[in-house]
Amino acid sequence: MLDISSLNEAQREAVTAGRGPLLVIAGAGSGKTRTIVYRLAWLAQQEREARAMLLLTFTRKAAQEMKQRAAALLGAADLSQFGGFDVRGGTFHSYAYSVLRRHAPDWAEGPLSVMDTADSTSALQACREKIGAGKGDRSFPHAPAVLGLFSKARNKEMPVKELLGREAQHLLPHADALGELLAEYADYKRAHCLLDYDDLLFELERLFNEHPGLLERERNAYGQVMVDEYQDTNLVQARIVKLLSGDSGRVMVVGDDAQSIYAFRGATVRNILDFPSLFPGTRVIRLEENYRSVQPVLDVANAVLEHSGEGYRKHLFSRRPVSGGAAVTLYRPLSDLTQAQLAARRIEELLGSLPPGEIAVLFRSGYQSYQLELELNKRGIAFRKYGGLRYAEAAHVKDVLAFVRLAVNPMDLISFERIAGLSRGIGPKTARKLFDMAASGDGPGLKKACRRWPDLLEHIALVDDLRTSHEDPGKALARIKEAYQPVMEALFPEDWPRRAQGLEALSAMASSYDDLQSFVAEISLDQPEEEPGSGEKACVVLSTVHSAKGLEWSAVLILDLVEDRFPSRHAMVREEDFEEERRLMYVACTRAKDTLDLFSPSSVYSRMYGGVEPASLSPFVRELPTRLYEEVVEGYGGVSRRGGDPAPEPGPRRPPAPESFAPRPQKKPADPGKLGFCRHKVFGRGKIVEELPPDRYRVNFPGFGLKVIIGDYLDME
Repeated sequence: MLDISSLNEAQREAVTAGRGPLLVIAGAGSGKTRTIVYRLAWLAQQEREARAMLLLTFTRKAAQEMKQRAAALLGAADLSQFGGFDVRGGTFHSYAYSVLRRHAPDWAEGPLSVMDTADSTSALQACREKIGAGKGDRSFPHAPAVLGLFSKARNKEMPVKELLGREAQHLLPHADALGELLAEYADYKRAHCLLDYDDLLFELERLFNEHPGLLERERNAYGQVMVDEYQDTNLVQARIVKLLSGDSGRVMVVGDDAQSIYAFRGATVRNILDFPSLFPGTRVIRLEENYRSVQPVLDVANAVLEHSGEGYRKHLFSRRPVSGGAAVTLYRPLSDLTQAQLAARRIEELLGSLPPGEIAVLFRSGYQSYQLELELNKRGIAFRKYGGLRYAEAAHVKDVLAFVRLAVNPMDLISFERIAGLSRGIGPKTARKLFDMAASGDGPGLKKACRRWPDLLEHIALVDDLRTSHEDPGKALARIKEAYQPVMEALFPEDWPRRAQGLEALSAMASSYDDLQSFVAEISLDQPEEEPGSGEKACVVLSTVHSAKGLEWSAVLILDLVEDRFPSRHAMVREEDFEEERRLMYVACTRAKDTLDLFSPSSVYSRMYGGVEPASLSPFVRELPTRLYEEVVEGYGGVSRRGGDPAPEPGPRRPPAPESFAPRPQKKPADPGKLGFCRHKVFGRGKIVEELPPDRYRVNFPGFGLKVIIGDYLDME
């Protein structure tokens, strides 16, 4: 007999509920997987009508582990021992392939084959050669990047040109050629009975719609459809769930709208928000007791969500005791340069009581950890980075540093070869010959030999000038970046704007040194060696927030909580992007078990000004009541610590909203013909200075400067 006495009230309600429709909103750290496992065991023991169910997850491993744990709860090796009860499924894609293998689409003239990434790349390359797309144009994106664009457009169900306009405007000149290539690629796959990864879901949907008898048989095979991580589904996955569930509503989905952070992959938070509308009579159960974090950390996470315009109202709470000291601290470094020093110092402090693997530093984008990586290297603190390369491993960073190293040491053959390799047609042997000429002082011979590569001569001249001009490192890096820009655009046509951000961080690092030699010496320090077999627990974790989802650490530090970094500058244009950034902040905070440290530098390095400029606090930090954290402020004389405002008198816990979903309040629409004043929920009152059709405005906000905001995001006066 299954013992459910260890479950809390909400978990028991979810485990023992009827067959649906059921929506379980599982807050961060609330025992979501445990609830699903008990649900599987409960169904195996209780079901008397349908003896099978379909479990759809995002990894095959997750589905297998859930089934094994459910069987173990019942003291069995397999759930099928209970009256033949069977849990089928796995990932959406594996389920789709299992159906398509048995029932091939009408257009298939033979057995279907599913291509892996290498197969898809080869097929795409063949299509490109056939139609001559981007022939001779070095700015045309490479095949792997093109596949990524096609996959993203498919999953977002968006034309390629529209996707480029939103996310990769530098590739818009290639929109027509890419559209033609996509059509050719689709024809190629059909002609050869091939499917790629994304085709599986769309072909399954097409099969169900074209063959209602087959769909009915699939529906009748399962007593219930259960979906994990429903907030991460895309549009076609939600439609497949609806098709399989039919009008009976025998469906249970589990997820958390506040952790929907994968829009860049095609996931949409609308699926989970609109679930009750799609399935009338949906029962909504909230899992709000958190087993991971202490209450002060959850208070911050709750406050982040408090200002969300829409979503399922929830209030995370914990019974875990709080240890001594402040659980949440806001650090205000003087700049993003000193932020790295304060963070490294804090990590050293934490290492006095925690193993390295229980400490994580999170950031919005991979380049934002460059400063800290350098500081940790100097202090001999081992780390592992997830979600973005270390600064010393990125190809574009290595290219730029080769200029610096050669300027400091003209006999650095490796750096010379790397710079020479940036010119098309120069291989290792040729590079070595050219180096010998340069090293021997044979200027005329070098100039003659480089007539085929004038860009290399320009690069060598730049290095010579840097060696003799003794410019400060920040200005030297700016000159190198200017020379390297066209090379970077040619080498990395699909993502050079993102790489350029990383080079800005490198410039900020350089500006804190007095000379290039000191900069090179520091940045060339070897990474601390790990002991053999020490594993990941011997390292502090550096990670983007996206890569940290689903993980937890005793101590978490979040960097660069300032405008244009977290949230990113692109998120301020479209309201849905801004709200996803809010959810990303919530995910970051809820990774912490015991302590949460927020870092908001007062100034950041600006490439435009060649120095630092004032930075505004992230709106997610500005919205936090000061009573929720202790503040540490860095001044010219050191750091000072001060507590937040006192907490209000304790009162009754706020009850949930009467409706499971709270709609966004209606705002006064913008008047395109009026350039007056307006209000924004983050920046306050501002003056509209320019209309940007069809739906944007340039607004001057006192204290924040000019911002481009979508009209629906403004209250017009």
